[in-house]
Amino acid sequence: MIFKRVGEGRPYPDHGLVTAKDWSTVAPRQVRLDELVTTKRTLNLDTLLADDSTFYGDLFAHVVQYEGVMFLEDGLHRALRAALQQRSLLHARVFVID
Repeated sequence: MIFKRVGEGRPYPDHGLVTAKDWSTVAPRQVRLDELVTTKRTLNLDTLLADDSTFYGDLFAHVVQYEGVMFLEDGLHRALRAALQQRSLLHARVFVID
């Protein structure tokens, strides 16, 4: 099992982090893939296989922790790439909603 659960949509309230600059204020840390719940059920294979998939935007995945659950909001392609490389950890910016 790669993820804790495959979800659809964002079950948490709006957090106000819209741009990469907003997210840059959140320090990255390592998270376990098997603790993440996805917010997307599908991924464009071109995104996963693109050589420059991390060239645009933030280098770190975006995770929202809400009610003790960690939701992978952005960076599904990074998480799957890590899993394909047999890594169980992902560097992500984790924003906690109280």
